Amino acid sequence: MDVTTARERLEDMLAELDRSIGVLQGDPVAVREHSAADAGSDLTDADRAQAMLTAATTQRQAIMEAIKRIDEGVYGRCVDCGRPVPEGRMEARPEASRCVQCQGKQERRR
Repeated sequence: MDVTTARERLEDMLAELDRSIGVLQGDPVAVREHSAADAGSDLTDADRAQAMLTAATTQRQAIMEAIKRIDEGVYGRCVDCGRPVPEGRMEARPEASRCVQCQGKQERRR
């Protein structure tokens, strides 16, 4: 994928994430009369919203870093080994910063 197309996709993804983050940062539980059963359900909803917010924020950071790599002229190169990231991976995950092998190593460390 060429860098112009990559930048457009990343910027579109960023705009969508920003909208989602804005919604998720709103009050996940409306103020209303609660039964004891509703309180447990509301807590679960709040936990779910927080998890989604955390995931969206993490992805937003990865997208910002990918845009920075485009600006620096190193987009499409693995941040660990420097080899090219496979085209198919860049198509599927334009924010990818590692080749498949290095990403696998990174995930095993966690």
